[in-house]
Amino acid sequence: MYILALNCGSSSLKYQVFDAASKSVVVGGNVEKIGSPDSFVTQKYPDGTKTRKDTEMKNHDEALNVVLFLLREASIDLNEIKGVGHRVVMGGDKFASSVEITDEVIKTISELSPLAPLHNPSALMGIVTAKQLLPNAAQVAVFDTAFHQTMPDYAYRYAVPGAWYRELGVRRYGFHGTSHLYVSKRAAKLLGRPAAQCNMITMHIGSGASATAIKNGVSIDTSLGMTPLSGLTMGTRPGDIDPGAVLYVMDRLNLSSEQMQKKLSKDAGLLGVTECFADRRDVLEHMGENDCCRLATDMEVHNVKKYLGAYMAELGHTDAIVFTAGVGENNPYLREQFCANLEEFGIKIDRDKNEHTACYLGSGETEISTPDSRVKVYMIPTNEELVIVEDTIAIMNGTYNPDHLKMDYSFAK
Repeated sequence: MYILALNCGSSSLKYQVFDAASKSVVVGGNVEKIGSPDSFVTQKYPDGTKTRKDTEMKNHDEALNVVLFLLREASIDLNEIKGVGHRVVMGGDKFASSVEITDEVIKTISELSPLAPLHNPSALMGIVTAKQLLPNAAQVAVFDTAFHQTMPDYAYRYAVPGAWYRELGVRRYGFHGTSHLYVSKRAAKLLGRPAAQCNMITMHIGSGASATAIKNGVSIDTSLGMTPLSGLTMGTRPGDIDPGAVLYVMDRLNLSSEQMQKKLSKDAGLLGVTECFADRRDVLEHMGENDCCRLATDMEVHNVKKYLGAYMAELGHTDAIVFTAGVGENNPYLREQFCANLEEFGIKIDRDKNEHTACYLGSGETEISTPDSRVKVYMIPTNEELVIVEDTIAIMNGTYNPDHLKMDYSFAK
């Protein structure tokens, strides 16, 4: 029996097929540039080999058809795909856990689309198409926002007119929840005690980035807000910004809300500061001759440290800091800068161990702090797809527990 994990972006579709018994990846891949004439699929196998198919895919319906064709070519019996787990970015305050997809769930995801206009519509397309092409498979939605629904009201509310909250849903929701859930369970295992007895700060730092304060195993605060624009400096998103500045620029440049949404989502962050680079590797490579790259790096480090300090204050006691996602897993320089001069907070990095820890070097979970560091610092590769698969299997089997502290995850053992 197979489980298919689907992650539909605005112009992409990532997929992985897992063997349900072993929970191991059989095959996976990525569709890019959906909607463009030069769209293509790269399919990857566990032995490291890849195949590529260039074909125009106008929408997610066509993309999933191509994916299923490639899975057949890889000797995957589509009748053996018994479950499909869908990553859905925005579940609002309607979903505090993963759920089996019904018509009512589809309706609610659609109603939440204005809160995530770049993500929820594409997820819905993936859901509808998967139901049509794999009618005998259970369909499960796993929400990015679900993990953060344990935040107290004083953490998720904004100081705005109450009617905005009650009638428009203006509040902090948080994102990257599946990643924060996975690495927090793994960190608790490395600490040697139940997740419910652990306080930690998890730092998901990739092109998008977020920090989460986890107290007694549950999220109590997170840096991303109502949308994935706030908090840490990101590749093309600004992180925290004075809303008055946004209104000022809209007025002066006569920008519509749609135009400003695009500017903040695609043209800000590291790209906005450097005016040429969104990838940290490019930014760091050109720091010597491009002062804007130096500035962008200093801004990112500054903002990460602010959140580390704020969340340590919220937690009162911090057992561990966890770095994950593309940058957190593969950039020793930035990890060291994020933790530099924090010895007074009990954070000490082992520079040599950190320098030689990166997923691209073959590193797995690694403690990168010194033995006498009061706060443990870990690099833990995230595995959001495994969370999606295990939630899907549990819902299919009737063993799913919506309280993730009581859920029997294999990776928490």
